[in-house]
Amino acid sequence: MMFELKNVTRRFGKKLAVDSVTLDIPQGQMVGIIGRSGAGKSTLLRMINRLQEPSSGTIHFGGVEVSGLHGKALRNWQRDCAMIFQQFNLVPRLDVLTNVMLGRLNHRSTMLSLLNVFGREERIQAIAALERLGIEQTALQAAGTLSGGQQQRVAIARALMQNPKMVLADEPIASLDPLNAKIVMDALRDINEREGITVITNLHTLDTARNYCERIVGMAGGRVVFDGKPSELTTEAVKEIYGTDKDGAGIDETMTSTAINIAPGGAENQSAGDQPLALAGL
Repeated sequence: MMFELKNVTRRFGKKLAVDSVTLDIPQGQMVGIIGRSGAGKSTLLRMINRLQEPSSGTIHFGGVEVSGLHGKALRNWQRDCAMIFQQFNLVPRLDVLTNVMLGRLNHRSTMLSLLNVFGREERIQAIAALERLGIEQTALQAAGTLSGGQQQRVAIARALMQNPKMVLADEPIASLDPLNAKIVMDALRDINEREGITVITNLHTLDTARNYCERIVGMAGGRVVFDGKPSELTTEAVKEIYGTDKDGAGIDETMTSTAINIAPGGAENQSAGDQPLALAGL
């Protein structure tokens, strides 16, 4: 199914966060959106999932206008369009298995959801998702006791429980060390390749986008300034995406200094602390 953004714009007061973005993404692509902080990447993903409303423009998936959905139809879209957040958005006091099964909430009756009652098949499916991500041994631990990398894998397992048609990942490795970043990106690529699910992920690091994504969209100032294959990303295009310093001397150091080469067998040279947990979005 084709996913289409047509002149999508988002304003916050006088600030134009996303400016007339138009993209056509065929089913099964893995797309990396890159750009500096404030470029509009996260706002764009949140509009796709309808966590934020477009100020203008339309969003379509398979001929359905997503930007016009309400009520149950909107909840169904948010089930079909799974979102993975930088801050994981797990419930720290609940065990890992229950956190994963929360991905089934939009598939179940309201009463069962309120009672937190899950069936045997759902438990089997959740354990299988954890096994796929190599963290089945954590199933009965409280989610808040896990490392950042483990928590992000739990979040991916929860997304798989939604049986999504599309996966959105908003800076999924920004708070992770290089080894866990590689594990998470490998998992997203596996979902894309094995299930043929469209994956759209925001990334700070250019090398990560080049290594994992078949298509790269570069944003600057809320606009798309590049859209193409990694091999087409020239030095000039990178400068337009990330900008130059005030003397025009080169690409912003924040882009190059935090880049992670996490391709198989590549060097791993970034370290970052874990971010705090957040509960929004459940």
